[in-house]
Amino acid sequence: MARSIWSGYITFGLVSVPVGLYSATEEHELDFHQFQRGTSDRIRYKRVNERTGREVPYDKIVKGHDLGNGKYVVVEPAELDDIAPGKSRSLEIDTFVDLDEIDPIHFQKSNYLGPKEGDTASSYGLLRDALAKTNRAGIAKFVMRGKEYLAAIRAQDKVLVLETMYFEDEIRDPVAELDDLPAKARTGKQLTMAADLVEAMSGEWKPSAYKDTYTERVKKLVETKRKGKEVVFNEEEPEATTPTDLVSALRASVEAARKARTGKKSTTKKTATKKTAAARKKAS
Repeated sequence: MARSIWSGYITFGLVSVPVGLYSATEEHELDFHQFQRGTSDRIRYKRVNERTGREVPYDKIVKGHDLGNGKYVVVEPAELDDIAPGKSRSLEIDTFVDLDEIDPIHFQKSNYLGPKEGDTASSYGLLRDALAKTNRAGIAKFVMRGKEYLAAIRAQDKVLVLETMYFEDEIRDPVAELDDLPAKARTGKQLTMAADLVEAMSGEWKPSAYKDTYTERVKKLVETKRKGKEVVFNEEEPEATTPTDLVSALRASVEAARKARTGKKSTTKKTATKKTAAARKKAS
């Protein structure tokens, strides 16, 4: 069984449920070391005193906040621990909100919450099922590894999922960050065709249909170079569609998407017919 990265209690009202926090995701990118080009010399990072040039052990390092003009306020790790809220290791739910009201931009990382004690598993299941029935998420704060997190606790099938979230002031204003955002599209031929294209390309969300092709290419690159072969990848970058070509591009895209959908339906129907015929033959 996986080891929990945090353990504590979910509290709501007068109910406390012991839980462990487990990572829900993992990345599958290839690991690379760094070398000096033309040599087999590894590049490594060290914590070095910039004045003496000597390496400093981790337990001798403190943190300092820059005040400007070369002045710092030095803070000890123990001092940060002392002021950390939630020393009782609690995930205290402040309120329950409609899950659909939370903008996905607030979500940071998904984690699983698992019951920590067998005799309290029924309380865990009760919260999970109540959240699923009401389509609600519990909003809470907790401290992990010296940092306070805002979190949304939601139900997903048999498990509770904790989504760490960004605080409101951590989300940048797009209008302030991005220049020349276009005005809202007016109703017209282009907007109608764009909406038609969205509808023609719509389908069910199937996570298994999407694979990390870039990582596969990296693996192929490494294997090709290992064999001493020449690496060749030919793929042209797309060009921006000009305003004069937009209508014709939308029209062609809608037609292609509708043909593709018709082809998929036809194939699905033929497969279903074959399966039905095979089942009848087997039964007879």
